[in-house]
Amino acid sequence: MRVTNWCVITGAPCSGKTSVIMELERRGYQVVHETARAYIDQQLAAGRRIAEIKADKPAFENHILSTKLVIESTLPPNETIFLDRGIPDSIAYFKLAGLDPDRPLKESNRLRYRRVFFFEKLGFLKDRVRCEDQDTADRLHRLIEESYRLLEYEITPVPLLSIEQRADFILNRL
Repeated sequence: MRVTNWCVITGAPCSGKTSVIMELERRGYQVVHETARAYIDQQLAAGRRIAEIKADKPAFENHILSTKLVIESTLPPNETIFLDRGIPDSIAYFKLAGLDPDRPLKESNRLRYRRVFFFEKLGFLKDRVRCEDQDTADRLHRLIEESYRLLEYEITPVPLLSIEQRADFILNRL
């Protein structure tokens, strides 16, 4: 098992992960932005519609997982790096899509993150990338937490605070 010094920032859609990741990056920390959002943004820019991008759920989820694996394989394990979602998030997304989570589960067991910060939910807002609704976001919240607990991670809940306070909260718990 590959042990890392990386910290995962995770939680349901619209929990403020991206804003805090950007704040940590602004403060000079190395971050990895959310793979799915980057892929969807790229595809939308190429003229595809969100329904079209996500139409083939197995292909979409496997592409996101494979991309995360490639990205993480290039990261230095001893450096403090903040990830907007980790490999275990794919377990939850596979389950949500009705797919067998065996592949992301196996991949999740190949490495260990230093810390997992789990964001409390904020109010749900749709945007051009999000196609979930409030019920789906609530289900994802539970599935993501279950995925990390299944892998025996100690989860650090991040309370509802300002972006700067959440970043401070995380940094004070390293």
